[in-house]
Amino acid sequence: MGKGKGGGGGYPWWEHVKSKGGGKSAGHEEKAVMKAATSGTSLQRQLEQYEGKSYPCYKDLMGGPWEMEGCACTVVFDRVQGDPYAPPSWVRVQVSDTAAKFPAEYVSRSKIRNTALCDFVTRVMSDMLQGGTGTDWTQAVAGHGWGGSKGGDVKIDAPGQCVLPRSSVVATSSGIEARLTLSLPARGRSIEGHRAAQILGGLMDVVKKSLFFKSLDQKALKEHILSVEDQESARSQLAGEGLVAFVANGSVLPRKSGVDDRPMTQSDDPNLVLFQSPSTLEVNLHVPNRGVLTGMGIRKGITMVVGGGFHGKSTLLQALQIGVYNKVDGDGREFVVCDPKAVKIRAEDGRSVCCTDISPFINNLPFGRDTRTFSSADASGSTSQAANIVESLELGATAFLIDEDTCATNFMIRDAPMQELVAPEKEPITPFIRKVRPLFEEEGVSTVMVIGGSGDFFPVADTVICMERYQASDVTEAAKQIASRYQRVSPDPVSFDAPTGARIPLREGLAAGGKVAAKSCRCITYGDTEVELTFVEQLVETSQARAVGDALQLLASSAKFVDETRPLSEVVSLLEGVLQGESKEVGVQGLDELSRSCPCPFYAMPRRFELGAALNRLRTAKILRRAVDVEDVSRVKRAKPR
Repeated sequence: MGKGKGGGGGYPWWEHVKSKGGGKSAGHEEKAVMKAATSGTSLQRQLEQYEGKSYPCYKDLMGGPWEMEGCACTVVFDRVQGDPYAPPSWVRVQVSDTAAKFPAEYVSRSKIRNTALCDFVTRVMSDMLQGGTGTDWTQAVAGHGWGGSKGGDVKIDAPGQCVLPRSSVVATSSGIEARLTLSLPARGRSIEGHRAAQILGGLMDVVKKSLFFKSLDQKALKEHILSVEDQESARSQLAGEGLVAFVANGSVLPRKSGVDDRPMTQSDDPNLVLFQSPSTLEVNLHVPNRGVLTGMGIRKGITMVVGGGFHGKSTLLQALQIGVYNKVDGDGREFVVCDPKAVKIRAEDGRSVCCTDISPFINNLPFGRDTRTFSSADASGSTSQAANIVESLELGATAFLIDEDTCATNFMIRDAPMQELVAPEKEPITPFIRKVRPLFEEEGVSTVMVIGGSGDFFPVADTVICMERYQASDVTEAAKQIASRYQRVSPDPVSFDAPTGARIPLREGLAAGGKVAAKSCRCITYGDTEVELTFVEQLVETSQARAVGDALQLLASSAKFVDETRPLSEVVSLLEGVLQGESKEVGVQGLDELSRSCPCPFYAMPRRFELGAALNRLRTAKILRRAVDVEDVSRVKRAKPR
């Protein structure tokens, strides 16, 4: 992470940049008028001329581009705030390919290399803004009253531990571009032009050290790109090797804390244990740069992870669920890779469900309620978990990650005494234990499940891994013997009977009708409602949630996606292709399609499963099953939002 605020991930700028005074805040100057310490670029001179003028004069900065003499770059103001209290302005800094001189093998060879390059530059720029040039430009002036100085902070969308395609930095064959936010400074509602010019000068210092290949630590950049490329290669090999996941020997699975995703170190806990595969599960993967990786292979099928409390079961599963993403070098989980179509499944009491066929798990509800088109504004634990599974299958999931602690017990198992007391014909739920084998054999969907309280799953498991003091051992044979000794046998499997037909989203109910904002990666304010994503655990950054929220807006505004005949899975596939920039030049940012007027500085790529999860949880959404007539469509459109 960065040295000061901890926002920069894996690039240690303090090892490569000379100190210039310890990262003082840009807002610490409190003189009434500041003289710009500038080289006199046309933009800075323009800002100085605004000194003392009414704040709306900043609007004249729109358009451009402004040539920044002495820095070989241009600045474009895409969005200028109309008030010092409004959200900050959006700024792009552009450097041509002939000036930036990034190698074509990094920019254009592959999408994954391009993503890693842009991620690295974003981290460098973030850390530089936070103090790497001697001044912390991310700190706004505040606390001086209405008539005092305010604003002045410059920010870029700082990444976390995952390396994701994002809109903060874009590199193509024509050059590199950084997108930032700038809170234009004011005193009261009057422009502080001299301070604005000084801030632009500080930004140019950051640009010189981050957007030019010669200014970067080229060894660190290369290592970052090759590490990410190797991670992507390892993940792409899983299916061909018959694996659902791989955990490299030496991986650091524990995190510093529940709110700090950086790796635990021995200074945090002297008892830190590095991961080591059991010999019976050990496999090798060959990646292009690092060579041979050795670690634990979790084979396709049904895998149970058992062990005592606090011994690392859930820690392993949490590493696997984030294993769908690449990590910054030094994270400790770089080579914990998982099937990219793996989805974390859990109960989600209270979620909205719309027209989902949960009949593979739940039937014969009281009063004849049809579970083939199940809808609820307040789903129970079991119905929500059933919906989560069916909706994930609809979007193409090929593996489920499940932790017993977050499941509905009555959905998972039903023991003999309970079956005797409550006759099967009176129980609507077919427990997951009877479906997990058919899910794999009929649908090709593997399951990795943490179990700590019941051995009922032992007979159906292909592999049983025991975590003891954060070390894994293969206890498959022991588990089978114990199951036999206690006369535990596999329950009669029930054919999965995957839902037929398709769900058709309607455009009505998709539009927000108001402000859309993501304050965290767990909740999107969407007009008058909220899209609650608390239990969509594979979202890892707020910028992903921002992209998801605006993606819902895009679906609502364009018949290209939602034409009221296209299935939800196809809608999400079309959207995914657009966001990933399919058919475009390497580096051209598909996420820009989400911006209505100008490139947004703070998007990160969500997966199709999280896009679908948000759509499925939107309480105003209206969805039909395919085999309905026109009268049914009209009826649903007339219905009030739940």
